[in-house]
Amino acid sequence: MMSGLVLLWLAALPCEGSTRELQRLTELAGGEPAALDAHLEALELRWEGLPLRSPADETPAERAETAARRIQGACTQPETAPAPLPRTDRARLQEILSRPEFAQARQRQGDLLQRLMRELKALLEELLQTREAQSFATGTRTAVLVLGFAVVLFAVLRLRHWRRGPARRGGDAETGPAAMRLDSPGEHLARAREALGARPREAIREGLLALLSSLEAKRLARPDRVKTNRELVDELPGRGASARLTGEVERLVRWYDRAFYSLEPVPPEDAARFVDEVEQLHQGLAGAAA
Repeated sequence: MMSGLVLLWLAALPCEGSTRELQRLTELAGGEPAALDAHLEALELRWEGLPLRSPADETPAERAETAARRIQGACTQPETAPAPLPRTDRARLQEILSRPEFAQARQRQGDLLQRLMRELKALLEELLQTREAQSFATGTRTAVLVLGFAVVLFAVLRLRHWRRGPARRGGDAETGPAAMRLDSPGEHLARAREALGARPREAIREGLLALLSSLEAKRLARPDRVKTNRELVDELPGRGASARLTGEVERLVRWYDRAFYSLEPVPPEDAARFVDEVEQLHQGLAGAAA
């Protein structure tokens, strides 16, 4: 039954004018290549959807040759099988569909996918070759080089610092922090009273130096340019200072830090009271020694 349907389909093809169509294809390929595609599309409709074009054909001559070959193949009557070897309808249909003119029909969907992939690949290559892409690539390479140079420079500086660190620490251990050179408590107190009227902030600074000089004279503190006032107060108990003396010094130092480092001006009366309290503390230390 299937064999009969195929034979009916072959009989329906307009094979009577195939010779004329082949000659027309040759003329269009040689003289009017622009009209060849439209003519092939019309022939496919006329020949019951028979695929006459191939995506692999690039020139008009190749397209005309492919169409002619498939028309000739479709109009060629298949040979009947010998009687001793009968063919089934399915095998006969498979033989017909295996002809070259039907191969493209089976691969049409695959060719469409491949064509889309080729177009997508071409589009991506075009985008990557634009001036903007080239500028971006150049900028990226420059940034990577700068970053690499910065990393190398940082590593060199760290290595240099690591090598010089032990030597510096050894020198500090031998010489110790630079000690402050303080005058006697009386000299500092005299300069503090001179500055009370016009420079209250300078007056309380001289008062603090007088306090530190008094403590240093009793070996209760060792002022230097590294330690903070709070650290000097914390060392007093360890150097033998009484709890009462430690509390009084802590109160004076706390007031000094709050007033000296404040953005507000130091009131002259508060500065005078601070200097008086420092002088009383100095006198108390001197009387205790006597």
